[in-house]
Amino acid sequence: MEFKRKFGRKKESKPTKGILLVILLAAAILLWYKAEDIMNALF
Repeated sequence: MEFKRKFGRKKESKPTKGILLVILLAAAILLWYKAEDIMNALF
């Protein structure tokens, strides 16, 4: 019972971290590729 609860808790928290990491990675890639356009728009 304790093992099952621990496993369920671990399984629940892992996808949230993964999704957050993917969102951050996507944002970083978008900023990297759009940085030149943003700089041209500002200056």
